[in-house]
Amino acid sequence: MDRRRGGLVIFITMLIGVLLTIMPIPEWARPFRPSWYILVLIYWVMALPQRVGVASAWFLGIAMDVVSGTLLGQHAIGLSLVGYVVHQTHLRMRLFPLWQQSLMILPLLLLERAIGFWGMGITHQPLPYFDYWLAPFVAILFWPWVFILMRDVRRRFVS
Repeated sequence: MDRRRGGLVIFITMLIGVLLTIMPIPEWARPFRPSWYILVLIYWVMALPQRVGVASAWFLGIAMDVVSGTLLGQHAIGLSLVGYVVHQTHLRMRLFPLWQQSLMILPLLLLERAIGFWGMGITHQPLPYFDYWLAPFVAILFWPWVFILMRDVRRRFVS
């Protein structure tokens, strides 16, 4: 029973991350919107690597592909790579203070963006301007707060 409740909490937090990412915001703010779903995924892979890993990242990526209307598999590939790297380095990442964790996840966020950029090129979509690359830098500013909030959720609801 407890394990199912924990799985439901993980699912709900990932769903909230997706909803925050697709929620309508003013046009001027779009380049600054962090990819909340990636931050939530990184937290869960770091905190519970035995329960959340590459497969979870893949399914979250497919869900993002469907809701955002991108090339099917584009987010899935990017999130799977991010999930794999975090899964392989989670023990080291946990040791660092939050500001250093932020710096460690920046390349992962940029990797996911680069795969998105590649997907746009493959499908012959117009390539975005330089502001496409701003979101990962904004996301690392939010990482300490996301980490603290998610840690509290995990301690309260997930065993």
